[in-house]
Amino acid sequence: MELDITTETFEQEVLERSHDLPVVVDFWAAWCGPCRMLGPVLEREAATRDGQFVLAKVDVDANPELAARYDVRGIPAVKAFRNGAVVAEFVGAQPPAKVASFLDELAAPSAAKQLLDELYRTGELPEVVAAFDAGDHERALNLLLDEIQEGDQAHRDRIRGLMVAFFGHLGHEHPLTAHYRRRLAAALY
Repeated sequence: MELDITTETFEQEVLERSHDLPVVVDFWAAWCGPCRMLGPVLEREAATRDGQFVLAKVDVDANPELAARYDVRGIPAVKAFRNGAVVAEFVGAQPPAKVASFLDELAAPSAAKQLLDELYRTGELPEVVAAFDAGDHERALNLLLDEIQEGDQAHRDRIRGLMVAFFGHLGHEHPLTAHYRRRLAAALY
């Protein structure tokens, strides 16, 4: 699936949709030679991964405010969104193998998903799992912060790893990530 996105449709088609499925946004322009090279590679790779993510295109000439908002300084610029935030990106035309690798990493279960699956299997931290399942990320992160005060160094390291994985899942720009990174650092040091 490929979408042409405008400033008016960005919120719904990219940010909101990225809560359900990753959205890869190709910031491009018609006059850009490297954009014309990268576009077909992204489209071909998206077709082979049907349904794993949404491919969206933003014409930076027609939507300069989006380019400014996402600090696009060179094109083509590709930004992957998950949970309303940028989680991965690259700039410039890339070889097909590198684009494929970028998309494979995006489509693979996140480190947070893998760790949650492990917690399901082991039955550990059921309140944290329930909070994440309910979409209450703040409660889950608070529970993890409380948990980091308990136990030995190995336990603290494991909880830190869980929190860092969830920060990656939420995206580095997410407000909860910034807030809880600071709280985690204070709890550890």
